[in-house]
Amino acid sequence: MATEAKKLQPIIIKRVKKGGHAAHGGAWKIAYADFVTAMMAFFLLMWLLGSTSEGDKKGLSDYFQSPLKVAMQGGSGAGASASIISGGGTDLTQSAGQSKRTDSTDSKSKKQAGDQAKAARARQDAQKLAELSAKISAIISSTPKLAEFSKQIKLTMTPDGLQIQIVDDQKRPMFDSGGTTVKPYMRDILQEIGAALVDIDNKISMDGHTDQTPYGAGARGYSNWELSADRANASRRELIAGGMPDDKIARVMGLASSVLLDEDNPRSPANRRISITVMTREAEERLLGPRREEVITEPNTAPADLKPAASQ
Repeated sequence: MATEAKKLQPIIIKRVKKGGHAAHGGAWKIAYADFVTAMMAFFLLMWLLGSTSEGDKKGLSDYFQSPLKVAMQGGSGAGASASIISGGGTDLTQSAGQSKRTDSTDSKSKKQAGDQAKAARARQDAQKLAELSAKISAIISSTPKLAEFSKQIKLTMTPDGLQIQIVDDQKRPMFDSGGTTVKPYMRDILQEIGAALVDIDNKISMDGHTDQTPYGAGARGYSNWELSADRANASRRELIAGGMPDDKIARVMGLASSVLLDEDNPRSPANRRISITVMTREAEERLLGPRREEVITEPNTAPADLKPAASQ
């Protein structure tokens, strides 16, 4: 019986049912993706830094410090290279990346060439003017009419060119007192100088000067300014009569007593003079500019009643 009861006893199998995982989000996946992206970016950055030339690195550094300056000036490392490989771009001779071609190099070369040409031209001018000075000195000494007035003719080399000054003398005035009529001996001097200037390519500047003796009622009418300009124009006409072409004249001015030759004695006859300057090319360009227009002061003729007598 007991055996049969034992056989009929059911076998109970207990199975433990495991519970499911607690609910959670996918934030870890996003964090992992960000980590992988950051690592890719890091290795890419390291690769770029390892393969970028020093010039490009310097250019990038300068750009972020002053981007406008680099963008305007260009140059090495300014991002001009089309390749990250050293010597890349269209010019394979470059060893540190190709540089952007800028106008600064061309401007520097042009400036150097211009300076060299200007220096050569200055040497030529100096030689020509020295020869002209010797030629005029020879004419004065060999011409009897001029030799006796040699003390009144002064030749000086100035930064603007060869200056020929014909100064007045108490015993030998160049013009009538207060007038613009050229004295005969002055006419001979001017015409000989005009003949000597025929073959000179340089432009001529002429200045008339007086002393500080007041010209009558000059405050309201004809004054030393008009007188000096008229005398300079009268001298210009004598140069042309001597054979010098009129187109060589670049400027005629009346300076009155603003530039004295004898500053210690403002009323000295030496202050009354005509100054003829054979200009260098540099002085000519400063005066006339690129167009090289001729500037000639026309005679300023005042009415007779405005021309009182003076001691000029």
